[in-house]
Amino acid sequence: MKKILSIFSLGLLVFSCSTKPEGYTISGTLTGEVKNGTQVFLKTTDSLMRGLVEIDTTTVENGTFTFTGTADSPQMYYLFFDGLRGNTPIVLENGSISFEAQKDSLGYADVSGTEQNEIFMKYMDESRKMGEMSQSMNEEFKKANAARDTAIIKSLREEYMELQEKAKTFELDFVKANPNGLISALILDKLLNTKALPVSEIEEMYNALTPAIKATRPGKRIGKQLEIEKTTAIGSKAPNFSGPTPDGGELAFNQVKGKLTLIDFWAGWCRPCRMENPNIVAVYNKYKDKGFNVVGVSLDQKKEMWLQAIEDDGLAWNHVSNLQRFQDPIAKAYNINAIPAAFLVDENGVIVAKNLRGPALEEKVAELLN
Repeated sequence: MKKILSIFSLGLLVFSCSTKPEGYTISGTLTGEVKNGTQVFLKTTDSLMRGLVEIDTTTVENGTFTFTGTADSPQMYYLFFDGLRGNTPIVLENGSISFEAQKDSLGYADVSGTEQNEIFMKYMDESRKMGEMSQSMNEEFKKANAARDTAIIKSLREEYMELQEKAKTFELDFVKANPNGLISALILDKLLNTKALPVSEIEEMYNALTPAIKATRPGKRIGKQLEIEKTTAIGSKAPNFSGPTPDGGELAFNQVKGKLTLIDFWAGWCRPCRMENPNIVAVYNKYKDKGFNVVGVSLDQKKEMWLQAIEDDGLAWNHVSNLQRFQDPIAKAYNINAIPAAFLVDENGVIVAKNLRGPALEEKVAELLN
């Protein structure tokens, strides 16, 4: 009978250890004479990644506070405290999360208790070390600059470049070593948006992420962006689109596609775009009779600014705009997160070049049309 009970007890132990928690509890401790009743806000980014939205609120009582709830998947949240400067990032996931911080050092809080927060803290610890090294170098550089010590200035610059390279390598190595970390997906998301690495390298690291991380909000976003990147890669068929014209009509790209067409993403408020416009005008005027066409896709928000820029810059080609800035559906279809951006498309609708500016644009157009 004892043997049967022992086996039964062991089964309960295994079952309890393998059962995933159904909700989360954040148990917080804040030191430094914090008044009872101080509000604590739990926030996260909105669906459009434009800002933070408040999800829950509680109060500090005798230096402690608690949040409870359920999380569908791990996601980055932030703890704010009424009247205190700064905030603390925290990965919200089901389980018991422990938070400890001094009220004047919220950025150096210790968050533990769950897998994702342990991984995130490991990342933050190393990032802080490099940040402190960078700050120290800046202080030393100021002193050397004031003393006009060129030898030390040169040495510090070399050290700073090494630190920058180390920081970049650190993030990549961290992602590769932690495919099960939410922070790894957030790093890849940043690298993809800033175009800091070739898409092929980011895709390789993304493919190595665990299914659970791919299923998170940033994981899904990366997957979607990578698919879009593939559709707008050189050699891919350019996504067709249509949009409102300046006169209120509707224009489809396939209707005006020439032997060679430049899809130019720009805006009246974009200074680099306006500086590039004279070059595009010159290439257009030189090669339009040979089959070169331009379709301008404006990311303006105000129609009057859009129309005025077309007139001022002499842009005598087809134009469309939904007047939604970067939320424009055409911009989303082409994964545009910075302008100017441009795609050179041949008569079969295949992308043959991207983001050519200055002399490089005319060289490519001449190569393909002459």
